[in-house]
Amino acid sequence: MAEELIRLNNKHISVDQMTMSFIVVDRNYLREAGFWHLATIGRGCKLDPKLISALIERWRPETYNFHLPCGECTITLEDVHLQLGLPVDGYAVTGSASSTEWGVVCYELLGDIPDNINEGRIEMGWLRDKFPELDNDSTELERIQYARAYIIEMVGGYLMSDLSRNLVHLRWLLKLVDFRAAGELSWGSAVLATLYKKMCGATRPNKAKIEGCLSLLQSWAWFRFSFLRPRVDHPYTFSLITRWNHSASYVGIPTSLEDIRLLLDQQSEAKFQWTPYEYPTIRAVISDEFLQNPNVWHVKVPLVNYATVEMHESDRVLWQFGFRQPIFVAPEVFDDEHKVDLR
Repeated sequence: MAEELIRLNNKHISVDQMTMSFIVVDRNYLREAGFWHLATIGRGCKLDPKLISALIERWRPETYNFHLPCGECTITLEDVHLQLGLPVDGYAVTGSASSTEWGVVCYELLGDIPDNINEGRIEMGWLRDKFPELDNDSTELERIQYARAYIIEMVGGYLMSDLSRNLVHLRWLLKLVDFRAAGELSWGSAVLATLYKKMCGATRPNKAKIEGCLSLLQSWAWFRFSFLRPRVDHPYTFSLITRWNHSASYVGIPTSLEDIRLLLDQQSEAKFQWTPYEYPTIRAVISDEFLQNPNVWHVKVPLVNYATVEMHESDRVLWQFGFRQPIFVAPEVFDDEHKVDLR
């Protein structure tokens, strides 16, 4: 099995810490749009670039899976739903991303126009300056504008960040004209599609950085691999990714890339946790609304995020929970799809 693992010539993936805003926002609008649980995450956990590098080494773009001694495993819609608390069963996040009137869009939905709009992208620093704090006597329109600013900053700075870490596209703003309609979108599948594509791109030898929701990637690994997980003496809370916001002990946790690789090769087969969310202490904090339709977690379906289309096939990977899965001999190839973007 070790011979089948991807090696990246000892390349270390550079990881920039993603940020979350602390704009005070009306929670009712966030609930309606499907972002309330995400808003409770705060700044999130510190990212470990060596752990992320070791995972990317084992990611196969042909199958969208990590190849390990236990077989194939991957991040699924279940992980996005329970870790981030984002809706996964809904309409695709897609539409036209071309517009020559981004200034008009910005003014109508945020009440102001930034000095610089670069091909539909604005600086998140402008959002933080423009929406520093919501007054108690603010109007309903102002509360709506603050909620929109907060959500697109979460999208651009945490969920689907690019390499700039400071730019966000106004196409997300177009999805927030009506919060009720926004809440019917599958934001979780858009996040997962983006992460899949960014991990595929990071496997290239000339790629030194990675984008996307890396906190989800790291938290997925910590829930699955007990030998890489920091110790947290605090009750579980929802969304489950908030587990890592508390003080943690890293005693006995490998710190070098070589040691992480070695443990993944030697221990993942025996200690990979296929069903981490089934533990009673974890299950107890998951709201019933997130358990009403578990079938959606295990579908074979394209994940859509504007020009990004990636396949979700957790049914073939994780439906035999607890059993070793072989690596497929004839994987699908998505080279043509990965060439498509919004540039």
